[in-house]
Amino acid sequence: MIMKKIKLIMLGLLIPLTFGCNPELESVNYDEINPAIFPASEADVEALVVAAYYPLRGSWWDGIHTTSENGIMFINDASTEILQGNFGVQQLATLHSYNPTNESVTRYYDRFYNKISSNTLSIDRLEKSSVNDNIKKKGIAELKCARGFLCYELFDMYGPLVVAPLEVLQNPLTETPLARMGYEEMVNFIEKDLLDAAADLPSPAEAAYGRFSQGFARMLLIRLYLHEKRWADVEAQANAIMAMNYYELNPDYVGMFSTASQADNKEVMFAVPADYAGTSENQWQMMVLPSNYPERGGWATIQSSWQFYDSFESNDVRKTNLIAEYTGTDGVTYNRSNPSNVMQMGPLPLKIAADADRSTALTTVDIILYRYADVILSKAEAIANKNGAPNQESIDLVNMIRERANLDPIKLVDYADIDSFNDMILLERSHEYWCENGQYRSDLIRHGKFSEHNIELNGASSQTAPYKVLYPFSLERISEGKGAFKQNPGYN
Repeated sequence: MIMKKIKLIMLGLLIPLTFGCNPELESVNYDEINPAIFPASEADVEALVVAAYYPLRGSWWDGIHTTSENGIMFINDASTEILQGNFGVQQLATLHSYNPTNESVTRYYDRFYNKISSNTLSIDRLEKSSVNDNIKKKGIAELKCARGFLCYELFDMYGPLVVAPLEVLQNPLTETPLARMGYEEMVNFIEKDLLDAAADLPSPAEAAYGRFSQGFARMLLIRLYLHEKRWADVEAQANAIMAMNYYELNPDYVGMFSTASQADNKEVMFAVPADYAGTSENQWQMMVLPSNYPERGGWATIQSSWQFYDSFESNDVRKTNLIAEYTGTDGVTYNRSNPSNVMQMGPLPLKIAADADRSTALTTVDIILYRYADVILSKAEAIANKNGAPNQESIDLVNMIRERANLDPIKLVDYADIDSFNDMILLERSHEYWCENGQYRSDLIRHGKFSEHNIELNGASSQTAPYKVLYPFSLERISEGKGAFKQNPGYN
């Protein structure tokens, strides 16, 4: 990485600092302020913090959680049986055929790695400021959570990242090619950010909807610890979240993805608020629905797979919006027997409400990324794998989720060994979280099933390989690293 790529950070974030959860915040241009005296007020701190949320929103061009083909849910779920595509990045992901020349795959690192540096500089500015200590502490906690969140998501996709040290960022005119962090160093960096954030963020009851909380920081720690198979740490974080006595399962699974506000939903641990103004966008209906879908159609860019659809039990409410049949505006009924070119790979993975009243490509259905159900299933997995075999507690936790899905409880005797339990928990995770945060890919990788599932889905067309568990970096990043930045194995 050559330093011209991060010079702009020193000039400031040349973007309007607005986010869906704070629509009245005025825009700030950092090239018009003096870093030596900024931040000096609570409003300044808020501006810094909201800037950290900006790349985490849903936006087609520069929001990592866009529900379009430019978002990480789209590509990550498309690398599993949950989503399939026959063109574009969705086809690359479906066949595991991605390589370093595919900008649609390398773009997530290229577009967002400098946001980590932005947060580092903001944390330093805030630490050195003279603002009220309580305001400072909360602001730093949100900035560290944003940095840890973004680092985890990119680390999960690409492996260790380049994280520019503060002293390098403070000397942008000096060209300093940087290497990627070592693996353990990367894990420790993310862990420290999230532990610090969990200590100083507001409680879930006090945090504003769409903002970080202690519970969410601990949820991210669970994801990190699952990634590292640190089962005891997963269980400890799950217990800490449960001890907050705040979160609970919402009895209406389908209703969580409706046009109704989820601001008071105690299952939601973090959501990106969406609006029609484009401050933070949800385009999912346009991605999924065919042009002839009743009332209002879309672009039909992605489908699910019949393999995934058939893995559900018949009465599972979680497949309600996995649309296996519809009658189009042309009067034709489309289904598996008559798929045309809209269901030839699988059903329509709508997940959220069709929202026929949407006036543009956008919807007001919020982008839910993490829910309390994940805490419950993560704890069940951790208990079983820590002990080398499931016990009744791990089975009871799974049954909490199954009961909400209108399913019969499972029995310990049927999942007495760790392999059968893990196969079951992977299936439950795919059914519970499809088309939310794209983490099922990481679940498959954790249990050594990523390539196996791809071959089952695609047969001889699959181009999977063990090294495909990580995406490649772009040739531009490798070139500008001048030997310090190493490509992921298998892509050279």
